[in-house]
Amino acid sequence: MNAKENALRIIHFDHPERVVTGPPIYELLYYGVNHEGFDGGGHDSPVGTSWTDIWGTGWHKELAGVMGFPRHNPLAETAALKTYQWPDPDDERICQRIYDLAAQRPDRDSFLTGSHRDALWEKAYMLVGMENMMVYFHTEPEFVREVLHRIMDFQIGIARHYLKLGVEMVRLSDDLGTQKGPLLSPRIVQEFLVPEYERLFSLYRERGVLVDFHSCGNVEAFVPVFMRLGVSILNPVQATANDLDKVRSMTRGRMALRGGVSSALLMEGPPERIAREVQQRIWQLGREGGYFCAPDQGLPFPQAHIDALTAAVDEYGRYPLSPPAA
Repeated sequence: MNAKENALRIIHFDHPERVVTGPPIYELLYYGVNHEGFDGGGHDSPVGTSWTDIWGTGWHKELAGVMGFPRHNPLAETAALKTYQWPDPDDERICQRIYDLAAQRPDRDSFLTGSHRDALWEKAYMLVGMENMMVYFHTEPEFVREVLHRIMDFQIGIARHYLKLGVEMVRLSDDLGTQKGPLLSPRIVQEFLVPEYERLFSLYRERGVLVDFHSCGNVEAFVPVFMRLGVSILNPVQATANDLDKVRSMTRGRMALRGGVSSALLMEGPPERIAREVQQRIWQLGREGGYFCAPDQGLPFPQAHIDALTAAVDEYGRYPLSPPAA
């Protein structure tokens, strides 16, 4: 079977041929999804660059290989909401890139995929400031609801462009966990975020579009929420932040996982340790399908260590799987 069919079988726990590092995708991106501004900038800017993105958030790039950090939040004061100009998903400066990329698609052997980076929570704290958002959930709940609703209006507008072009998968991201537990309480997530997520997820569910959702940190408390919303693949499943056996038991047969290989190990090596961890994760998380073996963070890893991971996935990821040596 080809890579796309094998990935579908992984996602559906339907007897895949092999474990791989991820589904094959051809990704559509709107202008601004990677923090670009109308005057330039973006997450690939040189170290030392400062810019303003299409949302009015000010950024500064400090580290090579890592996205910049927000330094100006245009909605830090609640009064700013009255005059704030929301970006328009139908603005040709924003949406035309989607169509240009679709026209350049070389083949149909990968999933046509749309990106919703910083889908809701992350975009909100970039606009408002993280500490402000934490306070406003309690002191200015209607302000928070308005901000979240308007962000999701934008995402739904972008989704309509993706759907017009026939996307088969979308990638969303919102980091909801810390190393030791949820960043936001389950009550806050359920009350403020889930109703807005549901607006976007239902749009894609109705059309059979697969959803790959990224959330760093400890997300065990939110796994049932992700499954109810219709997440097809959850990533990156941080090995040092989650009980991987627990996450697998909750999601077996219902939601695929991608990640699970320690980013610290991938940074440090050596290749032999990486190969052992890959074999362990494949056996732990992939015995019934439902697993893409990949790093549990996206970082500028040494190429030799990425090569070791790829080689180990190829060596140990063929079904039927074999248990790692004691």
